[in-house]
Parts: sequence; structure tokens; C-alpha cells
Amino acid sequence: MNEIVRMYEILPSDTTTIRGWQGHKKEKKWFYCNSGSFIMNLIPVDNFDAPSKSLHPQKYVLEAHNPSVLEISGGYASGFKAQEENSKLIVFSNLSLEESKSDDFRFPVDYWSGKW
Repeated sequence: MNEIVRMYEILPSDTTTIRGWQGHKKEKKWFYCNSGSFIMNLIPVDNFDAPSKSLHPQKYVLEAHNPSVLEISGGYASGFKAQEENSKLIVFSNLSLEESKSDDFRFPVDYWSGKW
């Protein structure tokens, strides 16, 4: 865990909101579900200034009752949605908040069609 610089927790207010798409060229993140479950969609971004809309996401499921960590390297965009009320996601990052802000790329939730 020597790469980790910071961590934070995400507690979605409902199971209908999709949080995405957010990408990073350099930042690496690790996601761990410690309550409930989440659907995660990942897309390898081909061009952060004008990504192709024909990219296809990979779907992952994180569940508290089946512990696992999902590592997302730089070069990807992610989107996720809670599947159960009171779901919690812990996120670990290899960049400080200031470093992350300069490596943050956001795209509309309907830019790609994730499997939610």
C-alpha cells in the first residue's frame, strides 16, 4: 500500500444516480465496497480531449459480502452506481487532492452506454 497517498469514502444518497464519467491520465485508484454493492463501468480512454463515443465499457460488481479491490490505472474513465441503500465505497488514490485536480477529466453520464 506504499503507493497510496489519500483515501476517502463515497456514500451515495440513492440507488438511481450514476456517478460518472470521470477519468484520469495518471492517477491510479483502488475501490473497495465496505457496505452494500456497486456496479462499476470502466473505459480505456483513447483521447482525453475528444474520446471516441464508440468505446465499450467493462462492467464489474463490487459487493461487501464478497470482498475484493478493483484497481483502475491511469488512462481510464469510470462510472458507478450503488445497487443497495446505504452502500459505501472506499477509494484509495496515488495522488494528492491537488495533483488529482489537474488530472481530472469529466464526461456526461450519457457519453458512453454503461451496463447499470
